[in-house]
Amino acid sequence: MNKESIREANLWEALVVFGTLILIMAVSIVAYGADPHIPMFLGVIIATLVSLRIGYKWSTIEKFMIDGINQAMQSLIILIVIGILIGVWIVSGVVPTMISYGLSILSPGFFLPATVLITSITALATGSSWGTAGTMEIALMGIAAGLGIPAPMTAGAIISGAYLGDKMSPLSDTTNLAPAMAGTDVFTHVKFMTLPTVITYVTSLVIFYFMGQPYGGGETNLSVIQEIQSGIAINFSVSPWLILPPVLVIVGIAMKIPAIPGIVLGILSAAGLGMLIQGNTLGELIASGMSGYVSDTGIANIDELLTNGGLEAMMYAVSLTVIAMMFGGIAESTGMLKVLLGVILKNVQSTIGLISATMLSSLFSNVTMPEQYISIIIPGRMFKKAYTERGLHPKTLSNALESSGTISSPLIPWSTCGVFMATALGVPTLEYAPYAVFNLLTPVVVILLTYVGTTVAYMTEEEKTTMAEDGTV
Repeated sequence: MNKESIREANLWEALVVFGTLILIMAVSIVAYGADPHIPMFLGVIIATLVSLRIGYKWSTIEKFMIDGINQAMQSLIILIVIGILIGVWIVSGVVPTMISYGLSILSPGFFLPATVLITSITALATGSSWGTAGTMEIALMGIAAGLGIPAPMTAGAIISGAYLGDKMSPLSDTTNLAPAMAGTDVFTHVKFMTLPTVITYVTSLVIFYFMGQPYGGGETNLSVIQEIQSGIAINFSVSPWLILPPVLVIVGIAMKIPAIPGIVLGILSAAGLGMLIQGNTLGELIASGMSGYVSDTGIANIDELLTNGGLEAMMYAVSLTVIAMMFGGIAESTGMLKVLLGVILKNVQSTIGLISATMLSSLFSNVTMPEQYISIIIPGRMFKKAYTERGLHPKTLSNALESSGTISSPLIPWSTCGVFMATALGVPTLEYAPYAVFNLLTPVVVILLTYVGTTVAYMTEEEKTTMAEDGTV
């Protein structure tokens, strides 16, 4: 690569790349209902042509794409493993057991806030929104169907709880990444986020409570519940032992076992129990892990609930993630996003404007560079100096990054998080997004509290001196 021939991207070139991508995606998805894969690939082509114009050779651009894909490699592996887990958990009776017990315990009127509580506790304990959604969602979605609660509404409640944990758990990767980018520690970061998060969380629970009231029960719901429970009892052996695999996953991840081995533990334990309790053969378990489980009970409600899972079902999500990260790798490595954020930073005057610009930049990063880590890393790098110059404590920056970058990621249909959640939950992103109350309210609450000074913190002189000596700022 001849470095002399490479120049920085111009603002208009960056605008062409990102503006065209957004336009193509919007027209294709909204107007034609198309899958986002090909529109995103067209974005890759445009980014490649502009990169060639800037002076990069094809071999270098190709490396940028591969580097981008590598950033999402862990996410791709988790997608594959979760697909296998869902198929095995259904055929082994884990999911049917969870659905049957859940229908006995949860009532329609309190189901949505209960879902938020269950998923938030799980995610806080594990630090994983993906692990929470991937292991809890299929039972909760099944229970919701039995209770007559719309799938998009349930998906919104699951995501709200899962991302409370992703935002606040010290075990979460993003909860550690945001303070690392800002220059503070994770416990200072979590403590500073507590007030706006509690306000948003309580408000979300209240909204979900009232949202669920129209589905408060009745003879129709009762008959559907009885039909599902009877159908499950006929086709599966329901046993409390089958609750063990999800418990093992949650406990394992809470004990800091990495997500992938933790999920595999759930697969292996379910497979063993399936052989003992359901009489599954090895061939049945392998087939369900590969192609998913196909329910053929003759009961429509059960067949719709339990026909799910498998590695093959995750290939849609895997392929979209690969294409999206090809674009992200080019846009990040060529500095196109940096050019746009630089313009935003140049025009920020007030502290409130700086925090708002940080959050908008994280959101923009999620839209155009579809990986939540990038939405924290790049704005964190770009805005850190401006916060320091204003004497703002790094926890002010880390809160802004987490409250936008992490929280908005599952609301973007082509982001890695949006793709995963839509695939795992079986509900398109644009359908569940209006019901992801916690995710929608969090940035609003943080900005409102910024106006009254609650989410703005300044460094003391001692802190400035200490951080300067440590090289933190």
